Amino acid sequence: MPLDRNQIAQRAAKELRDGFYVNLGIGMPTLVANYVPAGMQVWLQSENGLLGMGPFPDDDAVDPDLINAGKQTVTGVPGHSFFSSADSFAMIRGGHIDLAILGAMEISQEGDIANWMIPGKLVKGMGGAMDLVAGVKRVIVVMEHANKKGESKIIPQCTLPLTGRRCIDMIITELCVLEMDKSRRRFVLKELAPGVTVEEILAKTTAEILVPASVGTVTCS
Repeated sequence: MPLDRNQIAQRAAKELRDGFYVNLGIGMPTLVANYVPAGMQVWLQSENGLLGMGPFPDDDAVDPDLINAGKQTVTGVPGHSFFSSADSFAMIRGGHIDLAILGAMEISQEGDIANWMIPGKLVKGMGGAMDLVAGVKRVIVVMEHANKKGESKIIPQCTLPLTGRRCIDMIITELCVLEMDKSRRRFVLKELAPGVTVEEILAKTTAEILVPASVGTVTCS
């Protein structure tokens, strides 16, 4: 059975490590804040100038002045701080962020990403994506495996304007987990969602991927 958006976020949260500084992109990546493992201290950073984001607030705890880069209301963990967006981007460009979890429109088989523009359509824009894929130590993409037309989003070469080249380390979709083999510049199929087969992944992925003899199963809990 394919994973839902929250399960994808739960799987992505398994890539967090204690003490990490992490940037979450807009959309599905923001859900990862709800699944930080108990007892783990992770500092979530936002490009608009916030370090120490917590889970989304309950309705009775919403502070309209406390928002993330996607203009969603958020909470702060003890010790959180506010600063200018210039300082926030200095953290990103200076290599101080351990992990970024982003969405994407297309990913190429070599790990290129397009996630900021569709010519002729109104989208939110690049935000900090170009800085993140260039300055962060590890980049994970969470997204649907196919677009609204049913076309694969994991393709031989990106057709949309690029955000960055050879910068994606892992992809998590509703169907599988793919991890980049940097020596071969191809994604390796690491895990399948429950009930999903290798044949289904190959049928729904136009990029060349590597399939090992043994593939694990995604667990979210």
